[in-house]
Amino acid sequence: MRGNAMKFVAARAALAVALSTGLAAGGIMLGAAPAFAKEKEAPKATYSKEFVAAAGPFQKVMTDLQAAQAKNTPAPQLKAMLADAPAKLAAVEAAIKTGQDRFTAGNWAVVIGGVLEDNAMRSRGLRNMVDSGMVEPAKIPVFNSYLGSFAYAAKDYANAIDPLTKAVAGNVADDTVAEMLADSYAQTGKPAEGIAALKMAYDTRKAAGGTIPDGWYTRAKVIAYKAKLGPQAIEWSTLEIEAQPTSLNWLGAGQLVREFGNFGKEESLDLGRLFLHTGAFDNEKQFITREFIEYVQAADPRRLPGETVKVIELGLSKGALDASDVFVSDSLSQAKGRIAADKASLPALERDAKAAADGKTALATGDAYLSYDNPAKAEEFYQLALTKGGAIDKDRALMRLGIAQVDQDKFDAAKASFAQVGGTRAALARLWSVYTANRAKP
Repeated sequence: MRGNAMKFVAARAALAVALSTGLAAGGIMLGAAPAFAKEKEAPKATYSKEFVAAAGPFQKVMTDLQAAQAKNTPAPQLKAMLADAPAKLAAVEAAIKTGQDRFTAGNWAVVIGGVLEDNAMRSRGLRNMVDSGMVEPAKIPVFNSYLGSFAYAAKDYANAIDPLTKAVAGNVADDTVAEMLADSYAQTGKPAEGIAALKMAYDTRKAAGGTIPDGWYTRAKVIAYKAKLGPQAIEWSTLEIEAQPTSLNWLGAGQLVREFGNFGKEESLDLGRLFLHTGAFDNEKQFITREFIEYVQAADPRRLPGETVKVIELGLSKGALDASDVFVSDSLSQAKGRIAADKASLPALERDAKAAADGKTALATGDAYLSYDNPAKAEEFYQLALTKGGAIDKDRALMRLGIAQVDQDKFDAAKASFAQVGGTRAALARLWSVYTANRAKP
């Protein structure tokens, strides 16, 4: 938040402070105790002699202000009335001895600072009120949120962090507080700490049974992406699809996993399959054209002709691929010309897989059946590949075993398979696991 938006937050903060403490527009007068939720919980309030002597004359300033506000006096005139109020208030603050002194002086600073639009004065007043020990514990997080907001508005990010952290730890209701905290860390060159602070807010809100605002996911991902913090970017995109599994969120999550995942063709193939399963290809064509092309390249018409045809035809139907494009037309023609022979070779491939000493051929057989939407056969040969072992890519076999199991609605088995996937595929397996959990819901 910047500029006018931040001014709005600061103005709202000042009003909310006044309302939350039960203060009238003119502030507390000497002899009055602060408002509390329950009178019996109020601590004993006493003024020092020094404070009474210094503050007595200032009461006229507050009384005159209150009377002028009651008459709807224009803001410029109110400011003119208070021209010497800051100096007088400084003398009052210098006489503070007790908690009651501090609370009242703080309240006056909040009120006067609000009229003068002096955030530094308001911040000082809020700090005195908090430090007085006379604010209800339940309201301390709110006060800290305002303190942090004022510092953030002044771009004093270093001093915004402490009060905003306390506000977040207290699960303050204002959703923007956690974002300001994360951004304050990022602005001071500590993006990882900012994302961790936002995760604290996330965990606190979750524990309280609250809803996580969309802005938290976006803020965390942006900070992580700019700082090249891959694990954090992936974590937040995964949390987002767990809460909001929309087609656009699935697309974004998959793209972030690939961005930081050092993917090759095999990993890209299983990412394309995830996009296909989750509806990520249902987005506008400008967002998915590149994804369709990468899927076709990963499937390869010479290797998985049946799947290549399926993907190209889907891309054409959505307008994401152009039939006049040479790459598209050549890939489609080549794939269609190979399907019959490829399917005819499957029985022999099965026999070779079963007779082989290791699982390499069984893995290839499973890949072939998965590409032809025969998940039961694919599962059989992935299991065989894992049993035989040898020089096989175990993570690839486990990943695709899980996909075959999902396609048969074997959700518990699929989650168990995905949970075993490590290495480069681990983050992608996590996305598949989230998809499986969503499918498993009634």
